[in-house]
Amino acid sequence: MWKEAKDPKNKGYSFREMVPTVPAKYRKLYPHIPRELCLVALSTQDQPAQPATLIRVGGGRTTPVTIVVTPGTKLVFQNTDPFKHRLYIKGDSNFQPNDTDRGGKREWSATKPGVYEVRDELAPSLRMWIIAEPKVAAISYPSMKGDFNLSVAQPGDYQIQAYFAGQRVGEAVPVKLDRGDVRLPAPIVVGKPDQGADKGGK
Repeated sequence: MWKEAKDPKNKGYSFREMVPTVPAKYRKLYPHIPRELCLVALSTQDQPAQPATLIRVGGGRTTPVTIVVTPGTKLVFQNTDPFKHRLYIKGDSNFQPNDTDRGGKREWSATKPGVYEVRDELAPSLRMWIIAEPKVAAISYPSMKGDFNLSVAQPGDYQIQAYFAGQRVGEAVPVKLDRGDVRLPAPIVVGKPDQGADKGGK
């Protein structure tokens, strides 16, 4: 998003200046993982459409930012801002820019597998990614500590995969889920530590 915004051709000008009293390590952009990192239990078989899911649009962002669903799952976009939004999905004729006033809702479902990017004509920094994946059995979002829970309806063999900004991140972790609780033997690694970060950063 920021690479696109800084291109002079896009006229995304900003007159802000860095605050000199804030150390450089705290100026670095970073994701808010409870919204942006989606953990998914992938089955070995295609799964049915999931119940309708609410996507909140407010504060210049969506909640969540990344979501993985089975094709046919209804997504309901609700504007929680006091002003209107004009959401659209790039390359999708079924979700073109349209005014959504305060409290208004729009619905959309993916008709086939793929990655769909949601944008807003009135808020260029807003982006969301929808991944339509037939084998999604359950999804979850981690806490700030990295803890998460996944609950599947049927026991069996699954792959635990993380998604961020429309892409798979990290290696899939195989796990056999039964009717009881199963704890992963090791944390799921979704990226390498930033070499420029402060010690202890992850």
